[in-house]
Amino acid sequence: MNNTKGSLYMVVAMAAFAIEDMLIKSAAETASLGYILALFGLGGMLIFMLLAWRKGQKILHPAIVTAPILIRALCEVIGRFSFALAITLTPLSSASAILQATPLIAMIGAALLFGEHVGIKRWLAVLVGFIGVLMIIRPGLAGFEANSLLAVIATLGFAGRDLATRAAPPVLSNMQLGVYGFFVLIPAGIAIALYQNEPSQLNFLTSLQIIGAIIFGVAAYHALTIAMRAGDVSVIAPFRYTRLLFALALGILIFGESPDVMTLLGSLLVVISGVYTLSQTRKKVSATVVNNLRSG
Repeated sequence: MNNTKGSLYMVVAMAAFAIEDMLIKSAAETASLGYILALFGLGGMLIFMLLAWRKGQKILHPAIVTAPILIRALCEVIGRFSFALAITLTPLSSASAILQATPLIAMIGAALLFGEHVGIKRWLAVLVGFIGVLMIIRPGLAGFEANSLLAVIATLGFAGRDLATRAAPPVLSNMQLGVYGFFVLIPAGIAIALYQNEPSQLNFLTSLQIIGAIIFGVAAYHALTIAMRAGDVSVIAPFRYTRLLFALALGILIFGESPDVMTLLGSLLVVISGVYTLSQTRKKVSATVVNNLRSG
């Protein structure tokens, strides 16, 4: 039951993330992306502050000045802004497909930074995943879209955030990390808006879209936390790839996108490589547990 519950929450989280992306893309048609990020950060920060206070957790914890938290903040800004630009300037479906390579990049980072052992099968899976990303981007070909590289930068940013989260002091809760993660978007968003100096119309519809993005973003984060704590990570984590299905559906229904065959095949390779990598990780963990039981 725990794995079933976790899997359902993971699917709900991915659906909410896809809706959040759709709302940000829609709001960016009339409002400055910098201000959208600033308001998104403000709303998310306030919600997580309330959640942290309810649990009796300090908002200003001494651990926030550690290197992992500062690196996490920088990666959060890079990932959020780059992906927001990507979904604004390129199809939602293709940007979301590229984003699915984040776990693969995080695995490489874990091997390089934390000394995790990565076998030849998982390295091959990473290679297949990157081939899928190249099929979506198509560098050097007629269908190449330079703005799609923003999704690649976002993937690097989010992978760096995930690695920094792992290295973060364990005394900080998910709620506290949520507060800090959303807070850094406020000054970053304002700075970006001032630099771009673009006309911005924050009308009633745009305001509703931003509020909706905040609500769905926080709900997605909360559902994701429940999912990852409900059961076996190796069973639940593959369901994160349902985000791509939701993004494809929203891209087609809301924005009239029509992904070509190359994009769909590349997306399939990215998903297959990610699921295979997770399955190999699960086998490795299971083997380690068996060996520990035998030796014990």
